[in-house]
Amino acid sequence: MKYSKVFIDAIGYEMAPNVVTTDEIEAQLKPFYDAVGFKSGQLATLTGIRERRYWNIDHTLAGESAKAGAKAIELADIRPDQIEAVVFCGVGRDGFEPATACSVANTLKVSPSAHIYDVSNACLGVITGMVTVANAIELGQIKSGLVVSCETARQIVESTIQEINEYKSIDFYKKTIATMTGGAGAVAVLLTDGTLGNDNVERHSLLGGTVRQASQFNDLCRWTFDQPGMPTDARVRMRTDAHGVLENGLTLSVETYEQFRKHLDIPDGKPDKFICHQVGATHQKMVQQVLGIDPEKDYSTFQYLGNMGTVSLPMTAAIAHEQKFLKSGDYVGFMGIGSGLNCLMMGILW
Repeated sequence: MKYSKVFIDAIGYEMAPNVVTTDEIEAQLKPFYDAVGFKSGQLATLTGIRERRYWNIDHTLAGESAKAGAKAIELADIRPDQIEAVVFCGVGRDGFEPATACSVANTLKVSPSAHIYDVSNACLGVITGMVTVANAIELGQIKSGLVVSCETARQIVESTIQEINEYKSIDFYKKTIATMTGGAGAVAVLLTDGTLGNDNVERHSLLGGTVRQASQFNDLCRWTFDQPGMPTDARVRMRTDAHGVLENGLTLSVETYEQFRKHLDIPDGKPDKFICHQVGATHQKMVQQVLGIDPEKDYSTFQYLGNMGTVSLPMTAAIAHEQKFLKSGDYVGFMGIGSGLNCLMMGILW
């Protein structure tokens, strides 16, 4: 995919208010640690994550997404009624029906003719949502679209901690340790054709991207119920073959990166900067090694925000911009991978 008239006008985000340290999570795992002889501190060593954030109990995904959306609209200096699409892209939703995007759109008071819908693609959700909106802009169907997401981790982490303490099994712990990296946050990416707002807005040109999939590995990471169908008395659970996801994900990343460079005709030495999905220290190091990425070019937030699923990559980009890591004129690579397995990479002229 290639684009000639699509811009990222703004990225707004909302931090969850409650900081939860890895030490606090390990304290909750004490029954399991005592049973198998583990010492406190190993979780931080394995993941490189020292803390993450949780929402208040009474939050809604739509509510926090709308807050992030309002910030993006303000940054871009456009009117809400100029927004012609709202796409919610979180792993979770406030309910099965209607689309969570409907509540976001109502709160923000976007155009009455706007397209309102949800997109689901594991941790790639926001990037996939950006593609759908960018396609509509490139085709001239709309001039602007807001891609939003909010992720919450408290429920699945607490549920998994209970299971780990019940089973007291190292093998079971290996299948669930990835869940312990979860964090929470909300983000909004405002895409336009560059004709809205004012000339003082610092727009970033979306050049294009490429996608590859390896859906034969769709069973490596699953967030489901512990009973089939949609049971009324079931417990949610998450199981991850962390080694399988990493090994096969790295292979898919190499294939996608090679296609990405060729498709966009990226010159040697570029991209200048990289923003990747935030998983943990081991994942980051291995991705840098197999793709030949200079660690100095790769910005990360997982150390203090954890893995926020769909929110991680775009929020990390927003923070990197605020911290002057991303500078005007930089060729930036957005590199996302999600359960499925799916991989999508984008090139942005910052």
